[in-house]
Amino acid sequence: MAYILVLYYSRQGNTAALARQVARGVEEVSGIEARLRTVPAVSAETESVADEIPAAGPPYATPDDLRHCAGLALGSPTRFGNMAAALKYFLDGTGDIWLSGALIGKPGGVFTSTSSMHGGQESTLISMMLPLLHHGMLLVGLPYSETDLLHTLGGGTPYGPSHLAGGASDLPLSEAEKRLARAFGRRLAETAIRLAR
Repeated sequence: MAYILVLYYSRQGNTAALARQVARGVEEVSGIEARLRTVPAVSAETESVADEIPAAGPPYATPDDLRHCAGLALGSPTRFGNMAAALKYFLDGTGDIWLSGALIGKPGGVFTSTSSMHGGQESTLISMMLPLLHHGMLLVGLPYSETDLLHTLGGGTPYGPSHLAGGASDLPLSEAEKRLARAFGRRLAETAIRLAR
């Protein structure tokens, strides 16, 4: 079955929680499924000795997960207004997928979590869009017909869903943030189905 790859990196669990809501939205659309995947942290530990399977959560993404997806939801916490190094490292290794054109014409979108309201949500989302554009993907965001965008006191942008985690990174997703993430997942899934016709 066709799938939307929900690919993310999460250190505190907030981006992971948002990813699960995006996946729920995808699963609300018949004829397509969500495939949750993460990436390992970047550290001094080399790939040859790091575990191939994470201790918890979904499996690590493979190039084939990306190559064969019908669409992509890409998520990262913000790091100084940019995506986390772990996600950037994974994307930097997708040159062969770029050369093959495997993602051209497929829908893609982005989501993020930050500790403060103005902690770089929009710049992080835009930074994650750039590789998608280079891969020839069609960007999908959130339209203002999703009225939570007009009323949210936490995360939520037209560039993609987001979450305000708080200074201690311990705030749960608000109901508005959950609704926006699910709406984003549905939108990606519906777009992928339309494009495949």
